[in-house]
Amino acid sequence: MEQEHKISMNVEKTAQALSAFAIDRTDLKELLAAIPADSSLNKTTIEYELQLLKILSVGWALSFFMPAADKNKGPLTQIFWENIREISGSISSLTQTTTGKSVDYFNILKERLDTYLHAMQNNPETSQNPAVIIGPAFASTCGSADNAVAVLFGTKMFTLTLGAVKEYLNTITIDDIKLN
Repeated sequence: MEQEHKISMNVEKTAQALSAFAIDRTDLKELLAAIPADSSLNKTTIEYELQLLKILSVGWALSFFMPAADKNKGPLTQIFWENIREISGSISSLTQTTTGKSVDYFNILKERLDTYLHAMQNNPETSQNPAVIIGPAFASTCGSADNAVAVLFGTKMFTLTLGAVKEYLNTITIDDIKLN
């Protein structure tokens, strides 16, 4: 059996690629296009919440799929979140400029993280499959708690993002951090 060739990346480039993926809207647009025309869902809210969920899901994927003993896990996760904080600052500034309202996008991400973590903590019996919790929690944040399409979209974004990050991590080798 031939061994797969993995791409060698340093921690910074890996974090940058994951950050770019987290804010990429391609899959988000595909999901939005699938909203039935006669749906009562607020497409703007769904779009906004899907983007938040995708960013958080990339962060979770790093926790789920990188071994605890991997010395690159901490630095990679830290740099990823620093990148997201920087991007969030840009989004906040743009929002301030265009709407005149002060928004702290990174704080909104932290609030959503707390929302999803709270939902998981309240359902420990389903902790083996967090997607079962994330979908309904997503629908609830969208104001559509009983809408099966909203639940499906949240579940799908979460699982697709986790799967994509897992696949990405399986195709690369992260160069070890050089400690001075």
